[in-house]
Amino acid sequence: MTREEFAELNGVSRETLEAFETWRELLVETNAHTNLVGRSTLEDFWTRHADDSFQLMPLIGPEVKRIADLGAGAGFPGLAIALGLRDRGQDAKVTLVDSVGKKMAFVRKVIAATGVPAEAKAIRVETLDPSEHFDLVTARAFAPLHKLLDYAAPLLKNGASGLFLKGRNYQDELTEARKNWTFEAEVIPSRTSDGVILRIDEVQRVK
Repeated sequence: MTREEFAELNGVSRETLEAFETWRELLVETNAHTNLVGRSTLEDFWTRHADDSFQLMPLIGPEVKRIADLGAGAGFPGLAIALGLRDRGQDAKVTLVDSVGKKMAFVRKVIAATGVPAEAKAIRVETLDPSEHFDLVTARAFAPLHKLLDYAAPLLKNGASGLFLKGRNYQDELTEARKNWTFEAEVIPSRTSDGVILRIDEVQRVK
């Protein structure tokens, strides 16, 4: 996928496309000396990273105001979502969380360069304050679902949902997670891989 194909598929503005390009250039530059993503994936940035993240946008309703992206790494999917929200004029903010300081330093650089409505917190995800009242929690390639729910459950309250990008073994993860949790799960095929998006709601720990 080229940048033009990404823009056409997702209907983003020229300004948003330029912001994605700025992010890509900073990622290539920084990744040369700091390991943020697999080097081989940079050649396919628009599919492997940009579109893989942006496919969450149609699943995010207009009522969403606060999003927490757990294990955000180099900003996927959180920064892509923040760019998408700004592109459609939605008044919302994404909080990207990762315990690796160099990754959050990079995300802050992208935020400063693009002016995207986001913030980066270099903290362990389990220390994120649930009182911030997030409407949505996202994660990509962060942790197996049973562990991810340990982190996300305190945030998934008062109607909040989870959108988690998962690989082909998602069924095994669902089975393992249901040993300790009850939840509603909608399985949505990924358009960029043989994985899926899991929409998770009504999370409760098994008593």
